[in-house]
Amino acid sequence: MSSIPKMNNLEDAKKELKELKIKVEKADDTKARMILEKLEEDEFKEKAKQEMMAKAGKQESCQKEFNQDLEKVKDEIQKLSKHKQDILDKLRCCKAELEAKRTEASKLKHKFKIYAQIPETEVKFLSLIREENGDGEDSNHSVRGVFTIAQRAAVLLLGGQALITFEEEKVAQKILKLPGCRVSCENTTLNVKTKGLTLETSVKFEVHVDVSRKELKVYNIPPAMPEDRTEDRLEISFSRPTRGGGEVESVDYDGKTGTGSIKFLKSGVAWSLARKGVYKVNLESEVNVKVGPAYEYKLEKFQTSCGSSRRTVLLEGIDDVENEEDLQDHLEIHFQKPNNSGGEIENIKYISKGKSLQTFFNEDKIDITN
Repeated sequence: MSSIPKMNNLEDAKKELKELKIKVEKADDTKARMILEKLEEDEFKEKAKQEMMAKAGKQESCQKEFNQDLEKVKDEIQKLSKHKQDILDKLRCCKAELEAKRTEASKLKHKFKIYAQIPETEVKFLSLIREENGDGEDSNHSVRGVFTIAQRAAVLLLGGQALITFEEEKVAQKILKLPGCRVSCENTTLNVKTKGLTLETSVKFEVHVDVSRKELKVYNIPPAMPEDRTEDRLEISFSRPTRGGGEVESVDYDGKTGTGSIKFLKSGVAWSLARKGVYKVNLESEVNVKVGPAYEYKLEKFQTSCGSSRRTVLLEGIDDVENEEDLQDHLEIHFQKPNNSGGEIENIKYISKGKSLQTFFNEDKIDITN
C-alpha cells in the first residue's frame, strides 16, 4: 500500500518536468525571437542613424549652397540696383538734354515761324497784264494772285540792355571802337559795354495762288448713299439755275472724307456759289453742305537772310540804379554828346532787368546778307 503514492509522485514529477521543458522551450523561442527583434531594431537604428547622418550632411551641403546662392542673389541685386541708379541718372541727363533740345527747338520754331495778320486793304485796278503762256483759256478760268511775305529782322532785347540807333553810321562805328563807356547818372556812374548787333535770321518768299472760276469744293457731304448715286444727286442739285447753279461738266466725290468737287462748263458759276458758303443739295433728303473756292498755291523764291545793323549799338551790363525812364534819359544824353564820341540819336530803348522785349528793324536800317 505504501508504494502507490510513490508511483503517483513520480508520475507527477515527470509530468511537471515535461511541462517545465515545454516552458523552457517556449522561453528559449521567446528569447531567440526577442534577440532577433533586438538585432533587427539595432540594424534599423544603425540604418536610421546613417540616414540621419546622410540627411544632416545633405542639409549642411544645401545650407552651404543656399548661402552661396544667397550671396550671388545679393550681389546681383546690388548690381541691378547700381544699374538702375545709373539708368535713372542717365534718364535725368536725357530728360535735361531733351528739355534743352525742346527749348532750342521752340526758339528755332519761333524764329522761323511766320506770324502775319494781313489787314483789309482796298485794291485799285490799274492795268491788265496778259501772260504769254500759250494757254489763254486756262487764264480765263482762274484768278491768279502773287503775295510777297517778308519777315522783319528782329533781335531779343534782354533786361539790363539798351539799343541805340544813330542817324549816322560813322557815329555808331566810333562808339563800337571804344573799350567802354562811363555814363553819369544822378548819384553814380555806370560802366557800360558796347557791342555790335547781329539780327535773327529772317525769311522772305512769294505765295502764288490760283483760284478756279469753274471748280467748286464741297464739304460735309453726309454718307447717305453709295458714291455713284451721291455723285448723280450732286450733279442734279448743282445743275439747278434757280439755286444759282449751272451746267455741270464733272463731279468728283470721296465718301471717306465727305468732300467733293464740282466742275462747271461756264466760268463764274463756281465763284458766285463759293461766295455764298452754303448750298442746298438733294440726297435722300434736302441737306445744306458747305461750299468754297477751289484753289492751288505754291511757295516760290524762298530766301533766308541774316543781317547786322550798321547804325545800331547794343549796350550791356547796365545796372538798375534808377527807374527805367530816367536811366534811358541819362543814356540818351550821354551818347548825344560829341565829346563822348556820340551824335544825333534816331531811336533808343532800354529794358530794366527781369524784362525782355522783341525789337524789329526796317530794311533801310540793316545790312542784309542772303
